Amino acid sequence: MVDLTKTPDNLPIPEDDGAANHLIGMTLPKLSLQATNNQKIDFSSPSKFLVIYCYPMTGRPDLPLPDGWDEIPGARGCTPQSCSFRDHYKELQELKAEVIGLSVQTTEYQKEMVERLHLPFPVVSDADYKFQKALGLPTFVASGMTLLKRLTLIVKEGKIVNVHYPIFPSDSDPAWVIDYLKANQ
Repeated sequence: MVDLTKTPDNLPIPEDDGAANHLIGMTLPKLSLQATNNQKIDFSSPSKFLVIYCYPMTGRPDLPLPDGWDEIPGARGCTPQSCSFRDHYKELQELKAEVIGLSVQTTEYQKEMVERLHLPFPVVSDADYKFQKALGLPTFVASGMTLLKRLTLIVKEGKIVNVHYPIFPSDSDPAWVIDYLKANQ
């Protein structure tokens, strides 16, 4: 069984390839996606702050990771990232931010992860790549699957105001978000 809560020490560090440079200033697309809380999340509904952390895929303890997963810069670490957002959720709420996780995995697959990790926020499935295509989010291919590169969008009133990309280590992401929100309330 693979321990997904910890990342190996020798993971390759992702480099900024510029694939997210176009995102700041974009408006979220007018679409709704299925979430793990059995609701559709409407991205066109503005809120004060919305934090959307996009990740490649969460592994499951009972299934092997894709071949070569640990050699792909930025691939490993989805579970630690989600757990870190869970652990900082109360502070993010106090900063008036909503949190949503997003991957291209199916809602059913995501529900197992949400329950296992006790996540207090919804995770959204972009299995049809509608959100990815609308924003031109960067992707990579592993074991025949097209997956999102790890990045976090900070959205204010429907417009992307900041992007964390690349993210390494993955569990450092919420601290970056909190620093931004504290400076921009």
